[in-house]
This record gives sequence, C-alpha cells and structure tokens, in this order.
Amino acid sequence: MKITVKLFAGLRRYLPTGTTSEGLIMALSEAESPHQVLERFNLPRNQVHLLLINGIFIEPVDRDRPILKEGDVLAVWPPVAGG
Repeated sequence: MKITVKLFAGLRRYLPTGTTSEGLIMALSEAESPHQVLERFNLPRNQVHLLLINGIFIEPVDRDRPILKEGDVLAVWPPVAGG
C-alpha cells in the first residue's frame, strides 16, 4: 500500500533530498506502524511530538500499532517551545 509522509519544522531534514512540501509517497506493508515508518528515516522517537493520520491526532500508545491504510497521510511535528 502507499501513504504520504510529511515531516514539518526541523524534522524535514530527515526526508530525502528533493522531497517537496507535498510530502513523500512511499510503499509499505499493511503490518507497519507509524513508528516503524518513521524508523525508515532514522527519526528518533523523542523527536516525534504531534503525529496525525489524515488530520486526526494519534495518541503515543497507538503509534506502534499497524493502523495505516492505503492513501493515508502521516504528518509529524517535533516538540516546540516558545515564550
């Protein structure tokens, strides 16, 4: 199956060179979890703060389950700080 992966802010550096803001389309097995997908990019789990699938927040406890489906958009933001 194919999904689109979008990494935002400082996480964009983990995407392959040339990836557009539209994201990276990638093939994966139905048994892969969101965390397993992100491991392909060598993205440390502690850098994954906000994770959405099709605009819906995925709780950290659910990120190791195979919940992705054909055509999903996986969007990830790092922890942020501000003042």
